[in-house]
Amino acid sequence: MLILTCPYCGVRAEETELAPGGEAHLKRVDPEGSPEALEEYLFHRANPKGVHFERWRHAYGCGKWFLAARDTVSMEVFGTYPAQISEPPQELIDTIRARRPGWEPV
Repeated sequence: MLILTCPYCGVRAEETELAPGGEAHLKRVDPEGSPEALEEYLFHRANPKGVHFERWRHAYGCGKWFLAARDTVSMEVFGTYPAQISEPPQELIDTIRARRPGWEPV
């Protein structure tokens, strides 16, 4: 079972207490964007095998959205951080690199 720690309230929550929100760090299309750019934003996802950054909501807890880094193969969780951060914190990147030598962010 997937267990994530909410960075806001500090509760270690099982996935049954959380709501998935899809891929993290997507750049939204502005109103002047092309239909192709909107299609790309809505339907095309990286879906990597390995390290992935995701959005989660602590649905049965504090209710806040946060981001998590985990391995989609082993389900290993590298860490969580607040949703307001626009890119993964350097300490989290360092943790992933220590556990996955040669890994680079996509």
